[in-house]
Amino acid sequence: MASLSIRNIRKSFGSTEVLKGISIDVEPGEFLVLVGPSGCGKSTLLNLIAGLEKITSGEIYIGENLVNRVSPKDRDIAMVFQSYALYPNMKVRKNISFGLETRKVPKAEIEKTVQKVASMLQIEGLLDRKPSQLSGGQRQRVAMGRALARSPSVFLFDEPLSNLDAKLRVEMRTEIKLLHHRIKTTIVYVTHDQIEAMTLADKIAIMKDGILHQFDTPKQVYENPTNLFVAGFIGSPAMNFIPTRLIRSDGGASLVLKTGVNQSQNVQLNQSGLKLDDWFDKDIILGIRPEQITDTLARHETNGHFQSIECIVKVIEPTGPDTLVFADINGKEVTCRVHPDAQCRPGETMQMMIDMSKALFFDPDSEARINFNENL
Repeated sequence: MASLSIRNIRKSFGSTEVLKGISIDVEPGEFLVLVGPSGCGKSTLLNLIAGLEKITSGEIYIGENLVNRVSPKDRDIAMVFQSYALYPNMKVRKNISFGLETRKVPKAEIEKTVQKVASMLQIEGLLDRKPSQLSGGQRQRVAMGRALARSPSVFLFDEPLSNLDAKLRVEMRTEIKLLHHRIKTTIVYVTHDQIEAMTLADKIAIMKDGILHQFDTPKQVYENPTNLFVAGFIGSPAMNFIPTRLIRSDGGASLVLKTGVNQSQNVQLNQSGLKLDDWFDKDIILGIRPEQITDTLARHETNGHFQSIECIVKVIEPTGPDTLVFADINGKEVTCRVHPDAQCRPGETMQMMIDMSKALFFDPDSEARINFNENL
């Protein structure tokens, strides 16, 4: 395994700058996921790490080695592609061993490596088949086996599961995570699927328009997003964004919420440790995740952070372990996650509890996170 250091990387195609100063440090053995919408530059960054594209400016280190001008074959990396990139005329055994043969590895060592990799990926029975005789999941395992056989310092995965059906994606996601636990090699993994990112990563780099918006652990990205984009991109169902206004009320601070039930409902903020003066009587955006707007049945404890509001139910979506309830708050459709036994029907009024200890706030102009905590 090796560390990976990406330092102020920029990449332009003609006059179009697609990467705008990306800096990321990956520790040896870490699993880094590059995630973002299509066109954000994540695959371009992976290609720069692999040496398949030339860097416009900046530096990439694999371990202690600056690799800007090192050819792909000499970077000690192995890449798994979205398209599998298997040799169609070769059997699985040959696909896995081909790279070792070109490096003149002794035959006995090659056979030992092929058997070890096949056992690890549970493809021993496929070694004498050709790719055309394999399912999508089996082909992906073979592509991973070919990369594993090289024992590289860094693995690069370019959206390896995007061609698989939903059930197989979940299964292969688990396989990749188990594989990483076994081999403990540094991995850089590109995906547009934020669930893949959250479940696989030690660290997540969230990109948009060639800019790195946040680089942190999955837990920190989920609980402490830096801006509206990150908050909305990570999490399923997505975070609710409710335009509101911070006002003074009864000597404290409240947010004004209109749900169509009453004229308006005020939700109080616990002001302890908060610095609010600069934002009174100004528009802000309340960010709250669906699981933090729930029914009284699902609320397991009573504390001062839970605030009650009444909403008119628009649509319900039972999912089995819970039910998603959709309602309008301040003109925005809001998703609430309630207990499956909660009795609610479209058109009815339902009491909801908002956990304000988990609420986030954003500047509607800059879209940056507002930090009311004066101790941070």
